[in-house]
Amino acid sequence: MRGAASLGYLLARSADTLADAAGVPVPMRQDALAAFTHAVATLAPPPRWPHALPAALPDPRERVLLSNMPALLTWLRALPAAEAALVREVVAIISSGQQLDLQRFASASRDQPVALPDDAALEDYTWRVAGSVGEFWTRLGFLTLGQRFSTMEPTVLLEKGRAYGQGLQLVNILRDLPADLETGRCYLPVADPAERAALLACHAQWLERAAAWVAQGRSYALSLPIRRLRAATQLPALLAAETLGLLRGTPWESLQARVKVPRHRVYALLLRALV
Repeated sequence: MRGAASLGYLLARSADTLADAAGVPVPMRQDALAAFTHAVATLAPPPRWPHALPAALPDPRERVLLSNMPALLTWLRALPAAEAALVREVVAIISSGQQLDLQRFASASRDQPVALPDDAALEDYTWRVAGSVGEFWTRLGFLTLGQRFSTMEPTVLLEKGRAYGQGLQLVNILRDLPADLETGRCYLPVADPAERAALLACHAQWLERAAAWVAQGRSYALSLPIRRLRAATQLPALLAAETLGLLRGTPWESLQARVKVPRHRVYALLLRALV
C-alpha cells in the first residue's frame, strides 16, 4: 500500500498548501488549486505557480513540496493504473473540499466570521477532506492486499473507513475552533459565531458525534490482521479519543490555549497500538 498511500498524501498536502496560502489573494489560490486538480486528473504538464504563491509560504518545506510537483506527477504516471485511479479520485474529492472552503470563507474575517449553514454542510465537508481518505485507504488495501487486508466485509469496512476519516477531521475542527475563528472561519453550524454559549453547546453536541465516528476507526483497525498496518491505522483513533477526552467540558480559555495530547501520552498510545 505504501507507494500509492504516500503519493496520495503528498498530493493532498499540496492541495492543502495551495488552499491555505493566507498571504495570497483568494482568486489566485482558486486558480492555482484548479490548475493543480486538472494536472492530477489528466496527467497534464505541471502547473506554473505564480511567483507570489510560493514566496508567500512561511514554511520552506511547503515551497519544496510545490517545486517537486513534476516529480509527483511522474510518480503518478508510474503507478499501476488501478492504484493511480484511486489516487486521482481522492485528490479530486479533497480539492473540491478546499475549493468550497475558499468560496465559503472568501469574505470572512475576525470581525465578521462566517459559519457553515447546517449540519449537512459540516458532514459533507468532513467527508470531502477526510472521509474520502478513509474510503481511499480501504479500497487501496483490498486492491493491493486482497483478503489479507481485513477480516471484515469490504462494504462494511468502507462505511467504517468513511466515518473514521470524518471523525478525525471533526476532532481537528473542534480542537482548532478558537484559532479558526481568529481567521473568520467557523466550521460549526451556528447562527452567530460570536454567541459564545450557543457555540459551546454546538461544540459539545459535535464532540459526541466525533466520538462515535472515531469509535468506528477503532473497530476498523482491529479488523486488520497485519500488525504494522493495524498499528498505523489504530494510532490516529487512539490519539483522537484522547483529544476528545481533553476537550470535554473544557472552558473557552483552555480551548484558546489549544488542547494537545502530551508527548509522553503519544508514546504510550503508540506502544498500545503496537501491542
